[in-house]
Amino acid sequence: DLARAVKFASNARIDLLTVDGAGGGTGMSPWRMMNEWGIPTVYLECLLYNYLNTLKEMGAFVPPCAMAGGLSLEDHIFKALALGAPYISATCLGRSSMAAAMVGNTVGERIKKGRIPSRLKKYGDSLDHIFIMTDHLKEKYGRDFEKIPAGAIGMYSYYDRLAVGLRQFMAGARKFNLKTITRSDLVALTPEASRVSNIPYIMEADREEVEEILRGGLADNGVFQEIDKAPSRFITSKR
Repeated sequence: DLARAVKFASNARIDLLTVDGAGGGTGMSPWRMMNEWGIPTVYLECLLYNYLNTLKEMGAFVPPCAMAGGLSLEDHIFKALALGAPYISATCLGRSSMAAAMVGNTVGERIKKGRIPSRLKKYGDSLDHIFIMTDHLKEKYGRDFEKIPAGAIGMYSYYDRLAVGLRQFMAGARKFNLKTITRSDLVALTPEASRVSNIPYIMEADREEVEEILRGGLADNGVFQEIDKAPSRFITSKR
């Protein structure tokens, strides 16, 4: 099915193909199906990368792709973009976005009724105190802020957290726009992850550079400068 989707998307020259790995879902599917049906996201993205590479080698149109499937945090976004680079243009966060909106709505209703959960009382007793982004939204929308439901504020706050966290990871890897994130920003934590993804195993990554550092002259060949330029890497396992 994935091969067909990739081929049809290429033939039709579509704007975006979304690939959703197991682990995703809205919660409307039967529980066992959500747990057992389909291919785990990392495995599926590795297959997708291979199929898109085949299209590229054939000289065919390679459709822009988005990756989904249980993604919820900034490190998930970074890894999904890196593992499928340069073909992954976006990531999709479905359940986590809905969860943020639902929690925001629930907290907003509790505030209105004066029944604030004890774990939140330490922050205050109003939207302004509990949701960190309310001041920003008030400044941006002025009087229209009153029309924004608490669920939307919760989801906006969640996305702000993702944006800040992703920037921190990118800065650590010395990547300052999304297009510069590549597969070289990853290492595999297990031999199986390396075999599935063709990402270097952590014990073998940068072997040539390591040998040069250990056996060469640090002061003579500018290795200090190269070390300073070397980006940090994420670690990925099967999941």
